[in-house]
Amino acid sequence: MSIQITQLSTALGAQIDGIDISQPLTSEQQQLIAQALLKHQVLFFRNQPITPPQQASFARQFGDLHIHPLYPNIPEQPEVLVLDTAETDVRDNAIWHTDVTFLEQPAMGAVLAAKLLPEFGGDTLWASSSAAFEALSKPLQQLLDGLSATHDFTRSFPLVRFGNTPDALERYHEVQRKHPPLSHPVVRTHPVTGRKGLFVNEGFTTRINELEEHESTALLNFLFAHSTRPEFTVRWRWQANDIAFWDNRITQHYAVDDYRPNRRVMHRATILGDTPR
Repeated sequence: MSIQITQLSTALGAQIDGIDISQPLTSEQQQLIAQALLKHQVLFFRNQPITPPQQASFARQFGDLHIHPLYPNIPEQPEVLVLDTAETDVRDNAIWHTDVTFLEQPAMGAVLAAKLLPEFGGDTLWASSSAAFEALSKPLQQLLDGLSATHDFTRSFPLVRFGNTPDALERYHEVQRKHPPLSHPVVRTHPVTGRKGLFVNEGFTTRINELEEHESTALLNFLFAHSTRPEFTVRWRWQANDIAFWDNRITQHYAVDDYRPNRRVMHRATILGDTPR
């Protein structure tokens, strides 16, 4: 079967058909997917009933994998975390965010697999950080380029929700000790394409360091709203066994929490990246 790539919107997003990602990729397939990811920023694959080891194996073909410090995972495949609304409060995903920007070297990308879906709802949206940056006026681009911002894991993972048992509290404080707030550039240059994109997100960014607090708040609120304008986004309606693979360096995403009390189960493998520049 020939490989087909169907673009889904102007800003980002493409569906790929004709590849079975449960099997090891050929060098040609790996290169094709890598190039499509650079061009489209988020890729979607239908009807891919992969196991956690297969998911980890696919993701590992693009880099080393991260083990999340708080979310539960597959015990025999700890690189694959579990987002199960019956087990874990996942409200932090129902906010625009870029994954694990509280790390010195945030994720390069992630592979998300749909395992159990509600009868309705539960879509995920992605936004192109480069499209958002390029739509700003030149003076504002110049102002932002060179500024830095603080990212803090407690903004998305508050103590009240993740430290509510003695064991959880002990683990939470250990994660907090290992991951203190740190700074990243407000505008990140993609290490492969050279394309610039906004690198602040509502999930983890707390302030712009060089500005007064009230200035930082006002500018961040503007950037959060601007970055997620509909014309910069693509919305994916999940089907069972769908896979999404996104470039975390140049996108944000939002898991719509519109299906409660129904259950939603997703598996994610996170690919480690480099230090933002």
